[in-house]
Amino acid sequence: MTALLAAAARAAHLIVDQAPSLFADTTAYTLLGEHAEVLVGHHQANSGDSLLAGGRVSVTTRNRYTEEHLAAAVRDGVGQYVILGAGLDSYAYRTDGSVKVFEVDHPATQQWKRDQVAGTGLTAPDVTYVPVDLETEPLAGALLDHGFDPACPALFSWLGVTMYLTREAIAQTLTTIAMFAPGTEIVFDTMLPAGQRDETGQFHIDRLTSSSAEQGEALLSFLSAGDVAGLLAERGYDTIEQVGQRESVDATLWDRSDALRPAVLFLLTHARVRR
Repeated sequence: MTALLAAAARAAHLIVDQAPSLFADTTAYTLLGEHAEVLVGHHQANSGDSLLAGGRVSVTTRNRYTEEHLAAAVRDGVGQYVILGAGLDSYAYRTDGSVKVFEVDHPATQQWKRDQVAGTGLTAPDVTYVPVDLETEPLAGALLDHGFDPACPALFSWLGVTMYLTREAIAQTLTTIAMFAPGTEIVFDTMLPAGQRDETGQFHIDRLTSSSAEQGEALLSFLSAGDVAGLLAERGYDTIEQVGQRESVDATLWDRSDALRPAVLFLLTHARVRR
């Protein structure tokens, strides 16, 4: 469900919200397949709803931020991009093949996505699907079995996932990634704890907590910037940057008359495994 809702928010952004766009995902609507009309239509019919608008802000800012850093990493010679909890991420179907993409997800979710893709006619220049149940299988072994080169730096993205995991599970994944080549980078988002959110962020979390629990995807982790930096430092990373939604994109993009407003709720972190 979270994969569908995230893709619907990315697709709806180009239809519901004004220009300039925060992020242009031109394939999300197609990836939604038979779900597109209903899910995107919900955004259209409720374009001013603050929770839906907040969802569009969240997915567009985090994807724009990540893909801008990916583009910079590729220019610096990084040739591997690993998407953890890929869901209906569409990067592999929008890229020119300049980087090898590894989509990591639960086997059932990944097969569902592959079925979705098969029905659309979309193609990806260089994508490797890595089915793995991280509750029972090690991430490193699954990547190595599917052609990931541990000796070459990569960029990992981990978006919309950590808030559904325990702190221990987050730490374990960060530990695994730190085992790969020095210079490997990661971009991931976390939810801020109570007391560090603004009024809009608190309103969103109140509604999200209820809806997430109903869908069987309870929110489990809320981490401060210091919490995240500590987890990273203990595992051999240098924290490059930590930003909120407002700071994650150019300030001019917030000069708008639609319903999109940045909230103080999520933190985006960009870090690198020490050389």
